[in-house]
Amino acid sequence: MNLSDLQQLYAQHPQVKALAKWANSSESNLKISGLSGSSRALVASSLFKDYPNTQVLVLEDADDAAYFYNDLKQILSVDEVFYFPSSFKKAIKLSQLDTANEILRTEVLNRLANNAAPCLVVTYPESLMQKVISAHGMKTRMLKLKVGEVLSIDFLTEMLMEYHFQRVDFVYEPGQFSVRGSIVDIFSFAYELPYRCDFFGDEIESIRVFDIESQLSKEKRTEVEIIPDLLKDTQSAHVSFLEFIPKNTLLAFTNPLFVRERMNTLYDEALVKANEGDHKIPNLHKSRITGDEFMQQLIDFRKIELAEKSVFNASAEIHFNTSSQPIFHKNFDLVADNLKRGLTAGYRLYILSDSVKQTDRIAAIFADRGDNISFQPVKSTLHEGFIDHDMSMYCYTDHQIFDRFHKFQLRTDKTRQGKVVMTLKELNQFQIGDYMVHVDHGVGTFGGLVRTNVNGKMQEMIKLIYKDNDVIFVSIHALHRISKYKGKEGEAPRINKLGSGAWERLKERTKSKVKDIARELIKLYAKRKAEQGFQYSPDSYLQQELEASFIYEDTPDQVKATADVKKDMESTLPMDRLVCGDVGFGKTEVAMRAAFKAATDGKQVAVLVPTTVLALQHYNSFKERFKDFPVTVEYLSRARTANQTKDVLERLAAGNVDILIGTHKLVGKSVKFKDLGLLIIDEEQKFGVSVKEKLKEMKVNVDTLTMTATPIPRTLQFSLMGARDLSIINTPPPNRYPVQTEIHLFDEDVIREAIQLEMGRNGQVFFVNNRIQSIYNIEATIKRLVPGCRVVVGHGQMPPDKLEEIIVDFIDYEYDVLIATTIIESGIDIPNVNTIIINSAQNFGLSDLHQLRGRVGRSNRKAYCYLLAPEMSLLTPEARRRLQALETFAELGSGFNIAMQDLDIRGAGNMLGAEQSGFIADLGYETYQKILNEAVHELKDEEFSELYAEEIAEEKNSTAYVTDCLIDSDMELLFSQDYIENVSERVALYRELDNITNETDLAEFEKRLEDRFGKIPDEGQSLMQVVRLRWLAMQYGVEKLVLKDEKMTAFLVSNPQSAYYQSEKFGKILKYMTMHPRQCQLREKNNRRSVVFADVKWVEKAFFIFQEIDK
Repeated sequence: MNLSDLQQLYAQHPQVKALAKWANSSESNLKISGLSGSSRALVASSLFKDYPNTQVLVLEDADDAAYFYNDLKQILSVDEVFYFPSSFKKAIKLSQLDTANEILRTEVLNRLANNAAPCLVVTYPESLMQKVISAHGMKTRMLKLKVGEVLSIDFLTEMLMEYHFQRVDFVYEPGQFSVRGSIVDIFSFAYELPYRCDFFGDEIESIRVFDIESQLSKEKRTEVEIIPDLLKDTQSAHVSFLEFIPKNTLLAFTNPLFVRERMNTLYDEALVKANEGDHKIPNLHKSRITGDEFMQQLIDFRKIELAEKSVFNASAEIHFNTSSQPIFHKNFDLVADNLKRGLTAGYRLYILSDSVKQTDRIAAIFADRGDNISFQPVKSTLHEGFIDHDMSMYCYTDHQIFDRFHKFQLRTDKTRQGKVVMTLKELNQFQIGDYMVHVDHGVGTFGGLVRTNVNGKMQEMIKLIYKDNDVIFVSIHALHRISKYKGKEGEAPRINKLGSGAWERLKERTKSKVKDIARELIKLYAKRKAEQGFQYSPDSYLQQELEASFIYEDTPDQVKATADVKKDMESTLPMDRLVCGDVGFGKTEVAMRAAFKAATDGKQVAVLVPTTVLALQHYNSFKERFKDFPVTVEYLSRARTANQTKDVLERLAAGNVDILIGTHKLVGKSVKFKDLGLLIIDEEQKFGVSVKEKLKEMKVNVDTLTMTATPIPRTLQFSLMGARDLSIINTPPPNRYPVQTEIHLFDEDVIREAIQLEMGRNGQVFFVNNRIQSIYNIEATIKRLVPGCRVVVGHGQMPPDKLEEIIVDFIDYEYDVLIATTIIESGIDIPNVNTIIINSAQNFGLSDLHQLRGRVGRSNRKAYCYLLAPEMSLLTPEARRRLQALETFAELGSGFNIAMQDLDIRGAGNMLGAEQSGFIADLGYETYQKILNEAVHELKDEEFSELYAEEIAEEKNSTAYVTDCLIDSDMELLFSQDYIENVSERVALYRELDNITNETDLAEFEKRLEDRFGKIPDEGQSLMQVVRLRWLAMQYGVEKLVLKDEKMTAFLVSNPQSAYYQSEKFGKILKYMTMHPRQCQLREKNNRRSVVFADVKWVEKAFFIFQEIDK
């Protein structure tokens, strides 16, 4: 069953029938009372179906309106419901325009002006106070494009320019257009995605909608309307929204008096603001209206009030009998009792959820508890559940039962993300002057794409500039050998000198160092393989009960991590597994399940944490989690008295303590376990050397589980396969509250409002200020701004005990605001803090900002993050992009990974020891990565060949004799300038093409090119053929392939002792040579063997020869 079925059911409601009857009468005002939760959305949609007429629903603020819009959109179709927001971004200061909101506004106006079909519009006071262009003005400011229409590209360009559209290379923001050959891309203000028009001569051949991120086409359209930015239009008359809409529109309000007050307040604020500062707004009334005028204009409309008392003297009243869904706080005893009472009273139960898994889960929980409760699951959820007593139905939502956050989605979410993804993409493209790393020559700077003339044919190469202005040119077939330098943010690398050998020496030195680290890891691994550990029994019924009582749905990564850990525990080898995942992604739950498994098998568990604060936190969370189970939990730290410590140690030695949590004291001499079976280490990289050594000894025969919050980059995981067992938890739990992020100038009003808002809901605030010099001034400022606010300062130069005491007091809610340097980032979880203010945010790296922001938004209320930075125009482009990225991605997600490169470096440092960070800075991350791979590979082949015998045997079967094949040619192989104009885009596409390793990706690449740039010219087709040629040549042991002077020369494996010369592949080449003796010739010169094939004029011919050999 889905929501539209539920709506049809609800439409049978006698009061809904009465409502439709009223709508068809001529009475002017109506009052509806007794609606709670999302029953309002069901009533509004039922009315719309029975009485199709345009309705405008006015709610109290942007969030309410967005949730209401989301409910309606789930019930009706997307084309019938619209959201009409304010043009501005911020709630605190109405100053910054938001293009995504502009699109939504224009879309609504366009729909009302140019389409007579009725629709529902949801809005709120901030957006109603802005005047809009008149309907007549709207009709004159648009351009209709139809498939088959005759229209020259030049004329279209001229029109767009006149409408103030801006010409760019790639379209990612409304109001932009681009022309590439016969393709014109336009981003109109009336749709959330841009359009791509394909011309054939002067005729429009097709119009498609395309995606901003991938720039690929989606669905086709027959006609589209192009509308410019209406805010820039100063000529046309502006009217209020009520004057714009048709007169027969129904208006519905939840609180009309509030709307009037809010609009008046906003108007007054705007007036004050207009007259302070430099920019005086001459006539505010031209662009805004007041609340009193709004009420005046309302008189002519029919109105519905969804409120308990009427403002408009309603002549009729309809009363519903509903109540809100009770709050259960995740307590299933309450849920079950409530539902059973409902069933006995004859109510029908509906549980709404976006995922079927979730409703199955609820059913399973009831079954496990032995409750006989049958309910009807409904696919898709509303924002708030309710009980309707007239219809005898319970409509409950799963996010309220589980106390989870419910997200709304607007149409322009894609637009916002697309724009940021494009700007982040620009960060990754090569700009002239960027640092580049060439595998063979070291670090140089990018000097651009150059065209050269080789034997009368044009070719493109990349120019790299080294020390003393030495230059090398890299052919576009060797782009996989260069990469952009990634080191620590803001630090410039040393530029290498060509031919000095320094780069090779650096690589060798790094390799030997990396080998030492990897050797240690592998030795430990080998030692564990030889040991016998304790073999745990399979899961008991207690274990299943514990896991079922976990109130959240496990994320797929969590399920996998739990399964891996159990498998390790149930095998005879001692476990040594590293679980990493961001804070709050559920690592602790995995650890608790492992600890419980050990405890039920009669073994003791030690949990080792870096700080006293964490020991206490873990102790509380373990105790809470195991309160219904027969397990004893204790903790040791400086905070316990001598007597308490003595008592715990005695009980531990006697075997009466199952789980012991503590700081590094746990590995001390005084702590004696009766039977230690499992060691859990949190944030291992934070412990000192002596503790680490001690742990190494323990790890050999005790099962160990290590947890870390620093993400370990994907690439490192592959290199370390077989030396360390890793479990990665990447997926955030569903419905974490996103953190609302805003960028402001350092403004006392903003700080005051932020702190008062948080204190008003009994929360606490972090204020991050990275300079100790000014930290006490900030304390004084806050005390002055917010009298009665309890402020405390914490920074890294304090004695550790004092700092710890401050943090513990802060957790116990002794203070409201903690002003700190970045010390708050490590692992401390304070759910009561839901606002973070970061001063001088432009000086932090993206990953630092992201981790700081991750400190808030842990509980089930909305969290705020304010970034204080100077004027955007004063920042470096990098810093500006960082802050904008953070502002757009309110939660963790794909877009972030693009920019998180400095996190990769930090992760590598933590995993392999801090001194590695220096090498990464010298070599750049990607080269370092390649060296690490080689080092581990060599170790496995040479020193530890017995340990990895199976792995090596597998590799022998799929032998690759060469790792790379260089191609050199004098043919014209490139994407011409007429085909792809933008240089950095051309470089990016060359690189992408060069790194493709299989046919499916290549076909995909070809399809994308045609979609974006039109038909691929011949020299472009040949360039793609070269990639296929390289794959084949590599299979046949060709180290270098030269296509020059109508000949193809293939240089074979340079080591004459190589197994290659005994292989079947070499045999096939000889066979081909004996069959075509005229065209082929085998040469040996300076110990290099090569085969020369005559009469090869095209790439296609070369490819054909290799295909013949391959038969």
